[in-house]
Amino acid sequence: MRPKYFALVHLVVGCALLWQSGCQQQSRIGTGPEALEEPGNVGTADAGGPQPKIAFEASGLDFGEVPPNQLNKGQIKFTNTGEGVLKISKVARCCSVVASLAGEKEEYAPGESGAVNVEWRSGSQPLDFARELVIHSNDKSNAAAKLKIQAKIVLRVTWEPKRLRLFLDEDNAGSQNLTISSLDDQAFSITSFKSTGECITADFDPSVKATQFVLEPKVDTEKLNDNLKGRITVGLTHPDGNAAVILFDVLAKYSISPPLLILFYAEPGEPMVRKISVLNNYKKDFDVDSLSSKSGMVGVKILDKRKITNGYQLEVELTPPPAEGKMRFVDEFYLTLEDGEKLPIKCNGYFRKTKPVSTTQ
Repeated sequence: MRPKYFALVHLVVGCALLWQSGCQQQSRIGTGPEALEEPGNVGTADAGGPQPKIAFEASGLDFGEVPPNQLNKGQIKFTNTGEGVLKISKVARCCSVVASLAGEKEEYAPGESGAVNVEWRSGSQPLDFARELVIHSNDKSNAAAKLKIQAKIVLRVTWEPKRLRLFLDEDNAGSQNLTISSLDDQAFSITSFKSTGECITADFDPSVKATQFVLEPKVDTEKLNDNLKGRITVGLTHPDGNAAVILFDVLAKYSISPPLLILFYAEPGEPMVRKISVLNNYKKDFDVDSLSSKSGMVGVKILDKRKITNGYQLEVELTPPPAEGKMRFVDEFYLTLEDGEKLPIKCNGYFRKTKPVSTTQ
């Protein structure tokens, strides 16, 4: 029990450290041999000599409200208020914030000032942005000074709906009109209308400017059937909101359970029996014609077909292929309906482990 406990603790601690290092990428400032030393040892002031002290003008940068998709820049000033030479060994940056010392200067005499340049790009969605920078220096009282970077990403454009739920059996897939509005009364134009798989389009005039547009989506049901999840992106000229993004999802015509067949302890050539349910989500009648393997690797056969509400429950026989030294196999099946439509079912198989037979007497 105890070894397992310590192994789990080591795993958790390792994952935490990995996450931290992924978020907080540390950039060395120095280029000489001292830059290869550990952070705590780089440029450490003589314990018996004059000591440096780093004093920041502010504890961080608050950019306030910023628009989306904008490059934001700022500066945090500091002064060496101590009596020894201040040496900054590195500036640690975190998750999309880039920081550097102004003029790439690393050493500051007593009374001398410097600055940390900060820049980051705001994303496309509204968000309370918060990050932390760490400034490493030889100030023993504040060797790893932390600076907060924060902002609020605000859109000046809104739209409804934010998401579309579409249906294959309804006129125009049951799509709603899209309303895009300016929140600051600034007129804008629509520059583009794109959708996943080009299954949804809309007419617009890029020369028209207004504070609100109502778009009427036109849905290609045939293309929509091949793109059951996706997004609509409407390009805009508004300076504080250059795109409206509407997600969509479609109620599929059929659902299969399970969508993935997993065959454990498979034996080459030994049939395995599994049950599969197939339902029509629109409560329409249908019939199952056959089941086949895409690659022909796994032998497949329907043993029994039983009618249930809105569909069928199938009992199928699956025959694993020769192992040929492999530990697993992958295949894809097609359940063919009477109207010719094919429904995919994935299959992952794992052979039973066997001990090698000794040839020595």
